[in-house]
Amino acid sequence: MKKLLFLTIFSTLIFAQKNIIVSILPQKIFVDKIGGEKVNTTIMVEAGASPHNYSPKASQMKAVSKADIYFSIGVEFEKIWLEKFSNQNKDLKIVDVSKNIQKDMSREHEELDPHIWVDPLNVKIIAQNIYNGLIAEDKNSSAYYKKNLELFLEELDTLDSDINTILEKTPKNSSFMVFHPSWGYFAKRYHLRQLPVEIEGKEPKMKALVKLMKQAQKEKVHAIFTQPEFSDKSAKIIARNLNIKVIKTSPLAKNWSKNLKNLAKAIANRE
Repeated sequence: MKKLLFLTIFSTLIFAQKNIIVSILPQKIFVDKIGGEKVNTTIMVEAGASPHNYSPKASQMKAVSKADIYFSIGVEFEKIWLEKFSNQNKDLKIVDVSKNIQKDMSREHEELDPHIWVDPLNVKIIAQNIYNGLIAEDKNSSAYYKKNLELFLEELDTLDSDINTILEKTPKNSSFMVFHPSWGYFAKRYHLRQLPVEIEGKEPKMKALVKLMKQAQKEKVHAIFTQPEFSDKSAKIIARNLNIKVIKTSPLAKNWSKNLKNLAKAIANRE
């Protein structure tokens, strides 16, 4: 009986998962890559929702109360909710995965652009921050996390190389049009320019829309990218007048790495 009890306790300790909370879906991908079977990851901002104004559900708040680590990334809703999460769970460790990443100012807003994860090389820094957070909480599994980290860093180098190959015939500073300016770090990494349609978070008026269409035509834009989280009314008007494609894509997409490659293919006008 004692032996059975010991084995039960031992197996519980060995297989106990760390409860992790993240703000957005790409973070879950990154955490799960490194944490593997040793983590149970909950997302705050669910698919189709916007991290600009999200409010957690009761079930998510319950998950926060049981969590070991919250990996923050700097999206807008964290400004209000991180303090509330800390008040609810005094043992919750909050780890900022954007640490050591140089953030840029958003072109349309007087604030730092939080969309750091659309650059694969930024994600290498994010991954290191996640690893550091996990081993601080679970030192006994450091070798396991380290191996997973190294494999993920190799994946990220391959992704970066693949995107560079896709864009190799695309002239530097080529433009691509977006509704919401979420792709600034991707543009910067690969020597591109994003042309945002929205003006201070709003649909542009007709005069501004005409100006944008002329600019897009001049710069030979092949497609306009919109997000499920935002209206695509103006994008459709532009696409119809310029005979270009409207492509729905989100920086919050589940297929994160494939999504970045598809974005590059559309910019390069490759199927």
